[in-house]
Amino acid sequence: MAKVTVRYWAAAKAAAGTAEEPYEAATLAEALDAVRARHSGSGELARVLLRCSFLVDGDPVGTRGHETVRLADGGTVEVLPPFAGG
Repeated sequence: MAKVTVRYWAAAKAAAGTAEEPYEAATLAEALDAVRARHSGSGELARVLLRCSFLVDGDPVGTRGHETVRLADGGTVEVLPPFAGG
């Protein structure tokens, strides 16, 4: 299991109630399952995660299956909800 930091942005940060949290997970799917379990009382975060894109150590996950995205010890998962900007 890798020790990673999950960083939340915009609506994900508001729903999680924090900017970042540590997790232990081998894949992105495991990390997101742990996020959902930790915040099981917040249906809002679960809803936001459905619309998010993710960066793992700065690389976009894109359409890859989350169970195939391996996490490195000391890595970072960025949770990016859709947002508009100019």
